[in-house]
Amino acid sequence: MHIQAPALASLPRIRHAFFTRQGGVSEGIYATLNGGIGSSDEPSRVQENRRRMTETLGVRADALISVYQVHSPDAVVVEGPWTAERPKADGMVTAVPGLALGITTADCGPVLFADPEARVIGAAHAGWRGAVTGVLESTVEAMERLGARREKIIAVLGPTIGQNAYEVGPDFIERFTTEAPGHERFLKPGERPGHAMFDLPGFIGARLATAEIGGFTDLSLCTYSDEERFFSYRRTTHRKEPDYGRLISAIALTP
Repeated sequence: MHIQAPALASLPRIRHAFFTRQGGVSEGIYATLNGGIGSSDEPSRVQENRRRMTETLGVRADALISVYQVHSPDAVVVEGPWTAERPKADGMVTAVPGLALGITTADCGPVLFADPEARVIGAAHAGWRGAVTGVLESTVEAMERLGARREKIIAVLGPTIGQNAYEVGPDFIERFTTEAPGHERFLKPGERPGHAMFDLPGFIGARLATAEIGGFTDLSLCTYSDEERFFSYRRTTHRKEPDYGRLISAIALTP
């Protein structure tokens, strides 16, 4: 039902999980552990799936916190369950025990952060746009404002589409090389003329290396190629399916 990263599992009083698509109640294209509030799945099934996730994380049923992800560079501080609409952002940080920060993905990179000494955690949704515009750096900076020290921050990248499955076209190549100069090494020639294969996990790692955090681990899990365990937006698109399930990656401080 979920995968753990040794780098985070070894930290005291911090729980995390990179949930797979297994262990839920959803059916069809959403089978079975779809955590996507924004999907067209039956809401009661999504609610039950998320409740099961909170059990795994050891938090209350209303304490799995998600933002309205918009591929932005923005990170918000979470102090409790939302009392109104979810804010639009792609990073979250907290120092409040009992709150699970949950990132929703289906190919983009879910990054979980922790400073075990300051007791500050974070989570970021890093697609290529968010990674280019600074969501990872924004999350680290927001953690620092809560007392974290970047040299003490550990970050882990969960299930993400791998380079061998991520073909991009001329428009992407032009925009990426313009907005992220000096990172052309993350594009390798594709089989089709004018296309390339993009290394999103490698690019995420490079951005975090530049941010000079304490440590980074890529679990090297490809969402596209592992259909048994992971949802994939791109795989769904290639099959012309009407929608897709969403994976949840979450981290929480325990009291």
